[in-house]
Amino acid sequence: MTNYEQPHRPNTAYSKFSTNRALRKVPEITLIFWIVKLLTTAMGEATSDFLVFRINPYLAVVIGAFILAVALTIQFSVPRYIPWVYWLAVAMVAVFGTMAADALHIQLGIPYIITTILFAAVLIVIFIAWYKSERTLSIHSINSTRREGFYWATVLATFALGTAAGDLTASTLGLGYFSSALLFSGLIAVLAIGYWLFGLIEIIAFWTAYILTRPIGASFADWMDKSKAVGGLGMGNGHVGIWLTIIIIIFVGYMTLGHKESKRERRVLSRK
Repeated sequence: MTNYEQPHRPNTAYSKFSTNRALRKVPEITLIFWIVKLLTTAMGEATSDFLVFRINPYLAVVIGAFILAVALTIQFSVPRYIPWVYWLAVAMVAVFGTMAADALHIQLGIPYIITTILFAAVLIVIFIAWYKSERTLSIHSINSTRREGFYWATVLATFALGTAAGDLTASTLGLGYFSSALLFSGLIAVLAIGYWLFGLIEIIAFWTAYILTRPIGASFADWMDKSKAVGGLGMGNGHVGIWLTIIIIIFVGYMTLGHKESKRERRVLSRK
């Protein structure tokens, strides 16, 4: 048999890797992932405050819950990671998670220390149930509906916990918005050092960072939109929410183009 008559043999290892990536419902964890994560947390804080204080707070929560349900329905219905679908769901989790945490304090009068402990307990319960069911907490294996359900329950709990923790440091402990942002940024820096230099377990590092980025983004958003009388810049939550949304759309558009290019490259390589 001559060379041109030999049957095509695909790169089995690459094909398997490509298939596993195609089945995943979450993005790769890169620098741009963390940038957009921070932007969505800040946007969620500003947008939630705008809606809750401009319209009836109960109606705002209902609207937020409805749009979140629609976004998650779309996310669960697609067969693979699609940037705009995934980040729409994250953005709505940011908005509703903020509303849920704020409602317990503002509407029901529950202290931030209690809500912080409550959401931490909820998160621990989700982690335990997830691990008992799937024997892993890795985000690199979100390739089934059940694992995706645990993933989004965890994401929602981390947003609520981060919101409560940020408000606890800023208000109850009296650090203010900007100082709170610096505090949690410092904790992120310590976490990064532990991961890169001392081999902190990846799953622990990721989920801890995921929790901490929430109060960082929220504190910076509050610092920008709150009035100067309470230590803010006085930009207004409506303006901050709009500008952050525009920036998020730009980043997601960039990721969408990169995702399409990556798929073309994988198709070419899989034929070799």
